[in-house]
Amino acid sequence: MVALVMSDGRIVARGAAGVRHRGEPGKLAFDDTFLLCSAGKAMVATLAAMAVDDGTLSWSSSPADVLAAPDRAVNDGWRHATLAQLLEHRAGAASELDRKWWVFRAEWLTRGEPASRREDVVHRMLAAPPAYRPGTRYVYSSLDYLVVCAMLERTSGRSCEQLVRERLWSRLGIRSAYFGSPGANGNHDTPAGHLGMLLVGRPAAGGGFWSLFLMPRSFGPVSASSMTITDWARFVALHLRGDAANPHRETSLLSASSFDSLHAASATRPYFAGWTYTTREWARGRREPDSGRVLISEGDNGLWHSEAWIAPEVDFAVLVLINQGGPAHDQPASLASREVVATLAGMFSPSSATRAP
Repeated sequence: MVALVMSDGRIVARGAAGVRHRGEPGKLAFDDTFLLCSAGKAMVATLAAMAVDDGTLSWSSSPADVLAAPDRAVNDGWRHATLAQLLEHRAGAASELDRKWWVFRAEWLTRGEPASRREDVVHRMLAAPPAYRPGTRYVYSSLDYLVVCAMLERTSGRSCEQLVRERLWSRLGIRSAYFGSPGANGNHDTPAGHLGMLLVGRPAAGGGFWSLFLMPRSFGPVSASSMTITDWARFVALHLRGDAANPHRETSLLSASSFDSLHAASATRPYFAGWTYTTREWARGRREPDSGRVLISEGDNGLWHSEAWIAPEVDFAVLVLINQGGPAHDQPASLASREVVATLAGMFSPSSATRAP
């Protein structure tokens, strides 16, 4: 794993431990690239907020209104879904595991760029009725964010990959990022992902079967962004400083109201726009309304694990990337990541009494 701590607008601790490929001597380097997995959803949500600021979309925009076309029928049930519900996994989409055939068909039978494969998946999804009435249930599904990408593509005329590169990565100074998995084609100069289920610990090269099975190319902006932890920190810092609870608040790329909307996760709305809500004592600020609120952006595809914890009240964040996966929270990657977060927060959080020198 690699880990990084940010406090008061700067990196105050960083480190790396482990190997790139199990059974081989090559050590992980701090500036190695890792797959972010579903932590990429927060980036897609940020693009959506930019579109809201631009006036090309609104939080109430319906996928039916945006994506319906003479050759692309949309079931009437989707007219009650909204962009905000898609970002909250409450729009009516089934789990992608329940619709795996659509994804496989797009990956193996649809020619062209990832955007063409994504369009095929989204079209098949929207042509069928929603799996449940929009707004009535929470079902985590990457398909929601594929629809958001399709809406952004329709209104901008550019692929979601292009939008991520041009509107986020380039403007934030992120230079190491690309779509795809590290270790492709057996390149041992970058880490390989390692299975956290079934054959635990087995390395899986970036272009191998397991990577394609767990990371379809059409999901690129949603769950297949790779970069160094330092570059990921540039994006995380954007949200850490943009939060209304940060005493040093600075908004960039987005309006203050859009940051407020993206960070709307709460005790009654625990997930929104790629961020999960929780509270921690080490995250509690010194102002009267401060509650120790934390937002977590995380991802795991069975081969890679990522977590970023931001504590805006104390202008503090911890990022962890691991080249072994295991989606359940009782898997080694999740347990190790949370232990590292708790340890580093205890050492470096401004609100901690045991802050290290």
